[in-house]
Amino acid sequence: MKPIPVMIDRSSPVPLYHQLAEQLTAAVEDGRLQPGDPFENELALAERLDLSRPTVRRAIAELVNRGLLVRRRGVGTSVASQVIHRRDELTSLYDDMVRRGQQPRTEVLSHSPETIDATAAVALGLPPDTPLLSVQRLRYVGDIPTALMHNWLPPQFADLTVEDLGGESLYALLRARGVRPVIAHQTIGARRPLPRERKLLGLSVGDPLLTMTRRAYAVNGAPVEYGDHCYRYDQYTFDVTVHDR
Repeated sequence: MKPIPVMIDRSSPVPLYHQLAEQLTAAVEDGRLQPGDPFENELALAERLDLSRPTVRRAIAELVNRGLLVRRRGVGTSVASQVIHRRDELTSLYDDMVRRGQQPRTEVLSHSPETIDATAAVALGLPPDTPLLSVQRLRYVGDIPTALMHNWLPPQFADLTVEDLGGESLYALLRARGVRPVIAHQTIGARRPLPRERKLLGLSVGDPLLTMTRRAYAVNGAPVEYGDHCYRYDQYTFDVTVHDR
């Protein structure tokens, strides 16, 4: 088979194995790799891209887990005849709610495509005076307010409207524009709510808030979203899986 071109950015915060897995996945999805095609040998791929074998092995394992590749003893690795597993994705709160069978509703509290915020701009890898799209939304499950979300996005997304943001998940809107968030750095905490947060989320005096700040990156390593969110303590939990290296 003809080797699939792969561009690895070693300065990117996206792990090398994930960059490789995403680009190989794209090759399967766009037809450059056809069902039944033999897959490039692990050692040859590692040497061609100047990557370690464990890095390449982990990327291939990602595609096997997604049902895009199959391994057969004595035959080797080939492209699967059909997708067996749903592909894992970095999801938004809206996506999480829908997948749990809930009916989310979003109220857009503010929408400003020309916001100057030095902290958010630096988090997005942009000059501090860059105009950003700033959006504040209140997310409900039924009639219960669950999350208050403040997000900043680069200027390329300034065309997102109040109607867009009120009717769809943020990450779905980014994917519709050809940008797929694939990895995020999150900081999770808890604190007492401010008076406005307490009112919007229907909390009582003394109730805590769960908090999360997040920077999300596309497969090319470009930051595409910075968020500062807070959640009702009795309506949301964070599940985290950790691995021994």
